[in-house]
Amino acid sequence: MLRIPSILLILFLAFSSTGLLAQEGTIPGGDAEWIDMPTSMYIRGDRTFNINAGILFPLYFTKIEGNDHGISMGGTGSLAFNYFLSPNWFVGGEIFGSFTGTRGGNMLYLIPVGLKGGYQFVIRQFEFPLSLLIGVAPQRYIEKGYFGVVVMPGASAYWRYSSDFSFGLNTNWWILPQYPKNGHSTIGNFMALTLSVRMHI
Repeated sequence: MLRIPSILLILFLAFSSTGLLAQEGTIPGGDAEWIDMPTSMYIRGDRTFNINAGILFPLYFTKIEGNDHGISMGGTGSLAFNYFLSPNWFVGGEIFGSFTGTRGGNMLYLIPVGLKGGYQFVIRQFEFPLSLLIGVAPQRYIEKGYFGVVVMPGASAYWRYSSDFSFGLNTNWWILPQYPKNGHSTIGNFMALTLSVRMHI
């Protein structure tokens, strides 16, 4: 008769210890869900690769009377690489391709490329990078070309889907000064709004 209570006691202790291990995420032979691990915290050496695509909006151009620039909404895409120096600070680079139509039915092409740095806020599964890119922006309109500089502050919001992928939304303000030889200098301002897939590598 003593065997039955002893067996029940052993089974109870075995199940209790298994439950405690499961709560701690250390079940032998099994992997804890990635969300229970500190993946929201970055360390030096972590890298991300972004694929972005969306819409480019012309905002305003200095020294153009009435802001009648004649440029319509267009499309844009980019590839970006980031390297984390710490859990929050990162550096990287990005190359864009974009096109917009003009009043005369022609196309204006902009290809900004540059280096950037930024700071990222992390709140559970959500990540909010702020960045500043400085680089060059080759431009082409009909047979005319121009090679200028670009300054591009940006802000993003990402949802961490898994340890390998995030999905989000980017906004970038493109500041494109032009100083042609004819002296008619101007500063073009565009706003890019893109959807993004971010791979953690």
